[in-house]
Amino acid sequence: MTTEQAIAGTGTVGITSVLQSAQSPDATLRGQAEQHLQQLRENNHVQFVASLTEELCEESKPVDTRRLAGLILKNELDARDEARKNALVQKWVELPAEWVKTNIKGRLLIAIGSQVTDVGKVCAQVVAKIASIEIPRRLWPDLIGVLLQNMGLAQHPNLNSLRLCTLETLGYICEELAELKDSGLEQGQVNNILTAIVQGMRKEEPSPDVRYAATCALLNAVDFASVNFEADAEQKYIMQMIFEGTQSPDVRTRRASFECIVAITAAYYHKLLPYMNDLYQVSCKAIQSDDESVALQAVEVWCTIAEEEIDLLDDENEAQSCHNFIKNAAPHLIPVLLETLTKQEEELQDDGTWDIAMAGGTCLGLLSNTIQDDIVPLVWPYVQENIGKADWKFRESATMAFGAILEGPSGQVLAPLVNMAFGFLLNAMNDQNMCVRDTTAWTIGRICAELHGSHLNFEVINTTNLPNLVGVMLQSIEGEPVIAEKVCYVLHNLASGYEDFEGETSPLSPFLQPIVTALLEVANRSFLSQSTKLRYHAFEALNEVIRCSKKDTATMVLQMIPLMTGKLHETLSMPVQSAEDREKQNELQGLLCSVLQVVIQKLSSIDNNATKVSLMAFSDQLMTLFLQVFAC
Repeated sequence: MTTEQAIAGTGTVGITSVLQSAQSPDATLRGQAEQHLQQLRENNHVQFVASLTEELCEESKPVDTRRLAGLILKNELDARDEARKNALVQKWVELPAEWVKTNIKGRLLIAIGSQVTDVGKVCAQVVAKIASIEIPRRLWPDLIGVLLQNMGLAQHPNLNSLRLCTLETLGYICEELAELKDSGLEQGQVNNILTAIVQGMRKEEPSPDVRYAATCALLNAVDFASVNFEADAEQKYIMQMIFEGTQSPDVRTRRASFECIVAITAAYYHKLLPYMNDLYQVSCKAIQSDDESVALQAVEVWCTIAEEEIDLLDDENEAQSCHNFIKNAAPHLIPVLLETLTKQEEELQDDGTWDIAMAGGTCLGLLSNTIQDDIVPLVWPYVQENIGKADWKFRESATMAFGAILEGPSGQVLAPLVNMAFGFLLNAMNDQNMCVRDTTAWTIGRICAELHGSHLNFEVINTTNLPNLVGVMLQSIEGEPVIAEKVCYVLHNLASGYEDFEGETSPLSPFLQPIVTALLEVANRSFLSQSTKLRYHAFEALNEVIRCSKKDTATMVLQMIPLMTGKLHETLSMPVQSAEDREKQNELQGLLCSVLQVVIQKLSSIDNNATKVSLMAFSDQLMTLFLQVFAC
């Protein structure tokens, strides 16, 4: 059968060849196939979805075309764009032949038990998409019952695959419906779904794949379990299955079990009290000795508890309902978290990399915000013991620990420690290990952000240590781009601390010229190294330094106008031969215009007629240049 016959809706043999061509390495064949599929979609939508369903569900068809048919069918029911999604939903609801929908749904429910598990998994996704449309409209009343029957079968040619894909279907349905105000699920259906899922989670379950699928399904069903968590017996049974899952031989199930605990912690914090001892035991064991993917989720459990308690303690009306889980666990939990900080990678990682050391540091920071002053005596001895060790991992971990607790405790508690450590930290900017230098710069930046400012009744950055701080930063900014980024963070926060300093000058004024010069140089250097992040951080710091400058540096700030306009004018002649070139040009123009905006705002706010007259002298040039940029 020809492709044209398939498009005309004369059979399904043709669509198999079209779907094969759609996956061809030959771009011409692929393009023709995609065009044919689009024609069928437009010419006969009913036949299109029916043909895709037939391809997906027919066991004699090639596996690759079945999977692709399922993917296309799923995309006929949902889209990221809200308007398109609504249109697709309406298209399904308004399919003219009800028997077609009934046939499609029936075929999909049978194909969930396909001999090819991957095909069954695709069917699970398609069924869930249809369910998300029909269940809220009360249009598929027997769906949940059919799926639950699958879980009760004792015999089936592909029993394990059927049960696995059925559990995935139930999980996907819960995931889809959880986003809706009215899910359409009755409590009895929820109870039956949870029963089927939890049965699949039992440690007696012979199939690891089924047990993992059941645990993932529970993760998606957590939001529907509110009534069940009010019943002690049901709550305890669910939690028992989850705790048993954290000890599964299958790393996937252990990880998913901790993900369930994270979700339950966020949804049912006030139900956790009876389980905290077990939770501490299993999570600490996982953090210390399990696969990193599992350990990360175990740390996330404590991060979530801390976030819940921070929210409660910040609300006067809710503070009394806080169970203080973090405060009670902290003396035992913090040593476990500190241990994770020494599990760094040997090489400095990108900011987007997430490992157990970063997770431990993040969790430590959340604990600091939760129990505040109480965390200091639990962490400071570790800092003192390890910050000078020969092994760089301990020096870096101690510095990370110190930086992590700089937000939360009071300044009165932290200031003496910072004053004691500040000189040591500045010296550590010359550490032979780049990871130590990177974390040290971040910690100094945190000190400037949290413990520096004229509004505070204590002082950690003063006229005595400021020259050394600026000198060390200007030296370090010339180093590796990743270190320079952190130095920009330090300079940004250092300048912010002097924003409200009263008078026509500030302690930072004598250093403004070298700081601005250094930031401009590192911004220029970022073009050579193609470091977009460094360029962004350099301009952000430059803007903050200018914004927080004082009247005595107005002349220097004014000099920024011809410098920035010159650089902005140069961008007009940048070669633009591709979309990427245009994006780079727009990005640079945006950064330069942001500096000019800050300069203009700063000079306009200064009570000095001579400064304002000088600023007005540039007005025509600036307006002309801005119009040229708009025209790019």
